[in-house]
Amino acid sequence: MRDLVSRRRFLKYSAAGLSVSAVPGLARAQTAVQAPPKQATPDEFSVTAPVSIEVNARPLPSFDTRDRSHVRFGSLEYRSGLILTSRFRGFGGLSGLRLDAKGERFIAISDKGTWFTGRIVYNGRVMTGLDDVEASPMLGPDGKPITSRGWFDSESIALDGSMVYVGLERVNQVLRFDFAKGFTRAAGEVVPLPPAARKLPFNKGLEALVMVPKGFALAGTLLAISERGLDAQGNILAFLVAGKSQGQFTVRRTDNFDVSDAVLLPSGDLLLLERKFSLLGGIGIRIRRIPLASVAPGAVIDGPSIFNADLGNEIDNMEGIDAHVTPDGETVLTLVSDDNFWMIQRNLLLQFTLVE
Repeated sequence: MRDLVSRRRFLKYSAAGLSVSAVPGLARAQTAVQAPPKQATPDEFSVTAPVSIEVNARPLPSFDTRDRSHVRFGSLEYRSGLILTSRFRGFGGLSGLRLDAKGERFIAISDKGTWFTGRIVYNGRVMTGLDDVEASPMLGPDGKPITSRGWFDSESIALDGSMVYVGLERVNQVLRFDFAKGFTRAAGEVVPLPPAARKLPFNKGLEALVMVPKGFALAGTLLAISERGLDAQGNILAFLVAGKSQGQFTVRRTDNFDVSDAVLLPSGDLLLLERKFSLLGGIGIRIRRIPLASVAPGAVIDGPSIFNADLGNEIDNMEGIDAHVTPDGETVLTLVSDDNFWMIQRNLLLQFTLVE
């Protein structure tokens, strides 16, 4: 109970405007997912070379702290969850992830400009741990870690075959990596963005990336959604990048929720993961379901909430979402949290079945 109270107090401080950074501290091809090389161990929070690390996992048998028999939450059914820890100082700050078609191998990013790759271990449908975990620095166009040029806050990730796109929030940049050329040792190329995307507010910039695959009208288009860059009507700014239908659209903002990530389902629906920190409105997360067909230049998109959770549930600073389909046809959503490298917060890995 003390941990829960401490987390509540921390999140209230965040809602009041205190900066955490002041504290020291699958509708796509999956060919980017493979094992990287092993090299020497770096120190501190910034990773300077690829390294194999050990991640410990403690199970979360229930999602509802008030009723452990409760498994259905809106359109989601709880499957399993893990609290992830590591003695490796650079582990943490998990801001986004993408899984392979089996929901096993993953690529995750840290807001310190670090790649994490590895494999989720299962016992049946229940996650039991992580294996083959590697950490590696994200490299810029010059082949040096992006942190060397003051780039960090790598908050969003999208895959397109061997191509991996990463959004950098505070500098409002998107980098494209060809993992066929060295996996996590590939150097990133800057992706041109609309001028409005480069002018997003500090620390409220690009927070979600989704690459639209073949079979959809927007195939080849990168959707780039800000956390809380607002237009004159108070809606969240988003962009269509690198496709035939380039332009700007907005996400209707309601109930003080901000965007933290998004994923495209095989059905063609966009799931938007959102969170809020408010002294009056409380603390929570939700998932909205929005038809991809509604996305177009100039559009204001909106959709119903299919999942809501608060601090009575096992949540933290939830920043990443992905989806895969099991051999039995179940759509599984995987959520990950960012602990901001602070002991009061947690790196959570949660899985739910989407109940259609």
